[in-house]
Amino acid sequence: MLTEAHITELAAELQASEQSRRQVEHFSKRFPGMTIEDGYRVSRAWVALQIAQGRQVIGHKIGLTSRAMQISSQITEPDYGTLLDSMLFTATPGQVLRIPTDRFIAPRVEVELAFVLKSDLKGPEIGVEQVLAATEYVTPAIEIIDARIEQFDRHTKVMRKVFDTISDNAANAGIVVGAGRADARAIDRPWVGAILRQNGVVEETGLAAGVQGDPAIGIAWLANKLAPWGETLKAGQIVLAGSFTRPVAAKKGDVFEADYGPLGTLQFEFV
Repeated sequence: MLTEAHITELAAELQASEQSRRQVEHFSKRFPGMTIEDGYRVSRAWVALQIAQGRQVIGHKIGLTSRAMQISSQITEPDYGTLLDSMLFTATPGQVLRIPTDRFIAPRVEVELAFVLKSDLKGPEIGVEQVLAATEYVTPAIEIIDARIEQFDRHTKVMRKVFDTISDNAANAGIVVGAGRADARAIDRPWVGAILRQNGVVEETGLAAGVQGDPAIGIAWLANKLAPWGETLKAGQIVLAGSFTRPVAAKKGDVFEADYGPLGTLQFEFV
């Protein structure tokens, strides 16, 4: 387990990386005995630095929800991170939202559903039924993931480990919302689908069933995972349930359209 001094040091490195837009090397290479708990401690220390600068927590994200991603990361469960107000972009129907590319280092786009809560969810015994009762509505959401810790080691080209991803706030850097809203009980959640176009070309399609069979399952999982840390999913927060498409790399000038059918469309451009 890392010392508190090491946790503080690594969180400061993430802070500097975000500000400079220069990636840092793998924490797991420097600390080969690093654990998943260490990763979450670093992530929480980084969030504390953000809050000290005036940021506010607006919710949480769940990642690595597909079996393929878990196998590739050599873990058996998802990971999670924190959403901050500085990460939120709200689209207007019929207009293309402009997203500043220089806010990110290596942005990638993922298609998700977001649950917006009307009441608290406090683990450790939360199930899907409690999630549905606590949800005000579900809505399409795009997660913009990023890599403050380099994805591949600059020397060996070895891919980063899950400890690095978790430390890096589970790779979260942005969220786009602004499409339709639906009652979580009224829709067939596993069959919610989306088509992601990049510059007019269909890059990805997917169903929300790819998120553990039902995206509500992940919300319950997260409420229970936060309980040992003394944390709760709170009313008014946004919770990203996990991507049901692969990440699509974005660069300046790219125009994206995420078409969720009856739930509407999110359109945005990296400028």
